Amino acid sequence: MKKFLALISVFFVFVFSSCDKDKPNNGGGTIVDTDEVKIPNVNRDSAYAFVKKQVDFGPRMPGTDAHKKCSEWFKSKLESYGAKVTMQRFDADLYFGKKVEAVNVVGVINPEKKKRILLCAHWDSRFQADQDKERKKEPILGADDGGSGVGVLLEIARVVQQNPIDLGIDILLFDVEDQGNDSDGNEDTSLTWCLGSQYWAKNKHANGYKAEYGILLDMVGSKGARFGREEFSMRNAPDVMNKVWKTAQDMGYGNYFVNDRVGGITDDHVFVTQGGVRTIDIINRPEGGGFGKYWHTHDDNMDVISKKSLAAVGNVVLNVLYNE
Repeated sequence: MKKFLALISVFFVFVFSSCDKDKPNNGGGTIVDTDEVKIPNVNRDSAYAFVKKQVDFGPRMPGTDAHKKCSEWFKSKLESYGAKVTMQRFDADLYFGKKVEAVNVVGVINPEKKKRILLCAHWDSRFQADQDKERKKEPILGADDGGSGVGVLLEIARVVQQNPIDLGIDILLFDVEDQGNDSDGNEDTSLTWCLGSQYWAKNKHANGYKAEYGILLDMVGSKGARFGREEFSMRNAPDVMNKVWKTAQDMGYGNYFVNDRVGGITDDHVFVTQGGVRTIDIINRPEGGGFGKYWHTHDDNMDVISKKSLAAVGNVVLNVLYNE
């Protein structure tokens, strides 16, 4: 996940105070009752195993055997949890002139329900370690950048199957998010990223598809993860952002979900919003800006993954869903 950092970040980075910021985080593990709604928790070991399974396939760039096998595993896994799965196949033109066969994986839970929430993440991994000092042209494993968001969503699908919910949930795994141009030049390269969500925004998996809102998970599994209020999310879906962050802080996850306002990032949520579903981005932004030190390097492996971070994000999303 390379994101184009909008210039507005220079003007909008500031900190809100939060009375919940110092509340302890237990990493999940207790069932929360809110307005008599019994809300299940994710299993952190299960979420971690889902991330590891993706990494075990190897780097997951379009056109590779690992990419093909991993997409087939997604389909099988989501179907095993009762989802109706669509494999949205399309051709994608990468910025350096290569055409690849790509696939967005869509898992539809409770297709008969009119009220729907969209949950999404990208599943491809970066084709080169452009931020590393060594082996810069070799692909990375993408444990956090790609693997973590998908791992949490698969765990949510598993939990929802075991705890039926009166709500339609669509799990959308975007391909070809992380194959864009990381040039430091003055040209706008933002459209070279997020090709899967750009395609979906113009070609929905279902005719007339509508959802109340969407939540994007991107780099949500690292140790010490810190999720600030991303500017485009606050601009396009402030009510959703406020609901998710308040839920997190009320649950004791205020040290993960902080009230710092961070600059706008061209991520999948931008194109999903343009496609008609207002979507927020839960994305790790270390204090001081930028991304984790492992970002787009060979250090983005299972060593950076925290079960507590995975559980925190998964439990917050579940709490939001079951209170709809």
